[in-house]
Amino acid sequence: MAKKLIVSVINDLVTDQRVHKMCLTLTVMGFDVLLVGRKLKNSLPMDSRPYKSHRMRLLFNKGALFYAEFNIRLFLFLLFRKFDILTSNDLDTLLPNYLASKIKNKPLIYDSHEYFTEVPELVNRPGMQKIWKSIEKTIFPKLKDVITVNESIANLFEKEYGIKPHVVRNVPFKGMVIKKKNRKELGLPEDKFIFILQGSGINIHRGAEEMVEAMKYVDGALLLIVGGGDVIEILKKEAQKPELKDKIIIKGKLPYEEMMQYTVNSDMGLTLDKPNNINYKYSLPNKLFDYLKAGIPVLASDLLEIRKIIEKYNVGTFIPGHDPEKIAGKIKEIITDKQTYLTWKTNTIRAAGELNWENETEIITKIYMKYA
Repeated sequence: MAKKLIVSVINDLVTDQRVHKMCLTLTVMGFDVLLVGRKLKNSLPMDSRPYKSHRMRLLFNKGALFYAEFNIRLFLFLLFRKFDILTSNDLDTLLPNYLASKIKNKPLIYDSHEYFTEVPELVNRPGMQKIWKSIEKTIFPKLKDVITVNESIANLFEKEYGIKPHVVRNVPFKGMVIKKKNRKELGLPEDKFIFILQGSGINIHRGAEEMVEAMKYVDGALLLIVGGGDVIEILKKEAQKPELKDKIIIKGKLPYEEMMQYTVNSDMGLTLDKPNNINYKYSLPNKLFDYLKAGIPVLASDLLEIRKIIEKYNVGTFIPGHDPEKIAGKIKEIITDKQTYLTWKTNTIRAAGELNWENETEIITKIYMKYA
């Protein structure tokens, strides 16, 4: 009989590709997987998946009451469910998973998608940061199986707690993106060089505001933003200014496959996080790998883990900082230097061939088969 495995995450499940890929891998391995998250008013419907899911509707959707409600609800859910293994995704689900695993004497695997206690939302709220840090300090040293997204964050955890997490990068499944729609069908201009910024976390300090500002100084290009985040409404207002007319298109959150149709029809992907907090400084965004899978080069802020990928495969370049006029200068340089751009684009094929989820599953198998 298949072992029952409950995977929990605090988001609404639909757009979290890392968790989806993990659940698919575990299902193929023979586990009976249940994915637990939450449902918002504007949540997209869940598509058909080979594993079960459960989304909780909460009374609160932000602030301390939201986190308290979610953690209590998740703990009660786990307490009254039968399971053989638990997987906690990120620190905001760790406490209820840890308590449930101890009460029922079942194994817990922790997957940390970021250096949670240093995200900007907590850095700017030291009281909340202290609470989350205390939870991490209490539980992390007691964990046996920990996964994280890149070597830099794994090293930070090892330095702090003496435990070196396994690294499973958030890379996409193997294969190029099939172009099912063209620019005309997507409502995109056919005569412009398109830069795309995608993702569900287009938030403060991620360079979106500066990129919008930079477009004032650029002709012959379009900035396409696909996704959601706390600065989207600000960007929409900015995009309505006369000097940005016909230079910016903003789409909301889309299912992954639909979003990737916009990506594959673009010319260059953007990942512009600022290195003003530890979490962003050592980030390795999954959109970087989505861009390469779609066959488009990358324009990025110069961050350690991102630089490793771009330099290894020669698939893009870096902004010279977050001054909008300097970003605009780099954009003009890219559009003009067609030979270099073609080299980058050609190199994305090799990068996508190596940077895929199938190559990461060996580590996942090694961890979970101990409990199969």
